[in-house]
Amino acid sequence: MEPYYAGALSILPPIIAVVLALITKEVFSSLLLGILTGSLIYTIGSGSDMVIVSTVENTFKIMVDKVDFNIILFCSLLGALVYVISMAGGSRAYGKWAAKKIKGRRSALLSTSALGAFIFIDDYFNCLTVGTVMRPITDTYRISRAKLAYIIDATAAPICIIAPISSWAAAVGSNLKSTGAFESEMEAFVSTIPWNFYALLCIIMVIMVSIGNFDFGPMRRSEIAAINGESSNNNEKTDDDAPTIHAQGTVLDMVVPILALIVFATLSLLYCGGYWGEDPAYHTIAAAFGNTSAGPALVIASFAALLVAFIQFVGRRLLTLKTFMQGVIKGVQAMIPANMILVLAWAISGICRDLLETQVFIGSLVQNDAGLAGNLMPAIIFAIASFLSFSTGTAWGTFGILIPIVVTVAQAIAPSGELTIIALSATLAGSVFGDHCSPISDTTILSSAGSGCVHIEHVSTQLPYACITAISAFIGYVIAGLTLSLPLSLGSAIVVMVVSLTYLHLHNSKRESIHDHYKKATQEQ
Repeated sequence: MEPYYAGALSILPPIIAVVLALITKEVFSSLLLGILTGSLIYTIGSGSDMVIVSTVENTFKIMVDKVDFNIILFCSLLGALVYVISMAGGSRAYGKWAAKKIKGRRSALLSTSALGAFIFIDDYFNCLTVGTVMRPITDTYRISRAKLAYIIDATAAPICIIAPISSWAAAVGSNLKSTGAFESEMEAFVSTIPWNFYALLCIIMVIMVSIGNFDFGPMRRSEIAAINGESSNNNEKTDDDAPTIHAQGTVLDMVVPILALIVFATLSLLYCGGYWGEDPAYHTIAAAFGNTSAGPALVIASFAALLVAFIQFVGRRLLTLKTFMQGVIKGVQAMIPANMILVLAWAISGICRDLLETQVFIGSLVQNDAGLAGNLMPAIIFAIASFLSFSTGTAWGTFGILIPIVVTVAQAIAPSGELTIIALSATLAGSVFGDHCSPISDTTILSSAGSGCVHIEHVSTQLPYACITAISAFIGYVIAGLTLSLPLSLGSAIVVMVVSLTYLHLHNSKRESIHDHYKKATQEQ
């Protein structure tokens, strides 16, 4: 299908999907209506005679074209792995063991944050693995699935975008290389890390939320509901669907398959990147990670981890061959809602990017602002990148579109190069912010799936936290453009965020705290 430039209409599909999802609390129909709207705009704009038939035809064609079966397979295999681990008794045994080691809600939240920061290789892998490992622990201390989803989401893309060895660093590096403006794309990427205010502030925000009583808005309501045993989970099962848990399961039945997944994921990423290939250019870890393809690597890793679980569980007769395979099927079925949302999200993103040329419209806004004073450029770039990433649900697509434009504009305004790094950092930061809070983002969807949280609840509860972080980062970029001072701009952004959270904390202190709710609920048992 040939693209059609729809101008401002190109941002209408994601706006309709997001608004409907927030109003109706139903994400499937909202995404589908957004897709149909985009397909209708394209059909009319491209001059098709049979509008209704062509709209439906284009809708399903873009779905088929944009499905990433590697990610679908990875999610399905990981769902199967989680289910059979639960059937073998590993999750329950690990939860009991961790409850003895982790004393209290604060320790559980900090442990979740630390694990999220540790798994920095890939955001997809991060989202699903952290949720699998930490869900039994957070459930023990009645931490809401919404807060677990927020911590997972806030330590996925924001961590990956500042990790020099990650799939995100590789994607950024390839885009930097294509500009031809840098002698070393890795050096340029590392230079952006201190200026990536949104990612850095996200980490600080997560630590503050984990340590203190910084629950407000929808998140506070979700926390109180979880403490009172009233929260609804995304993967609630009836008694007929609940797995039969083996009484002799041990902690190793949880730890060994997950460690196998981590090890195999690392090795697979290196393998797919050519580390053991014929080309010596990729015989270093950094080069291999820069050349890797995350989807196929994660499929290999999840299958290998499932094979380890098979040997471990069936070999010890915790599960029979029949019950193991039944568990695999049940686990795949549990991931169907997440996979459906992913397919719809990819479709609406594809319609915006490939058919309606949203990136051309947004890119024209950046180019038209080339004459603006360099003082405002980082903040403007941050806002535009945020909007584009939120609308399309892809950070990679956003910085892939904007990096060549931003480098050209920044070098034209300030040939010295200082502004170029700040503007690039603002591009990456805005891309991560939009991706972080967009309902149609892969990582948002996978964070919901990994934590077992209702998707729209995750979106609505984390949005206030993400917006406070983004506003603070925006102020930091305004100051960065005016002063070119990292300590002053980053320090100002941190102060704004801390003051905002402190105000909300003091406001909440007038009411019964989450700790008091938890203490009262546990005493009543």
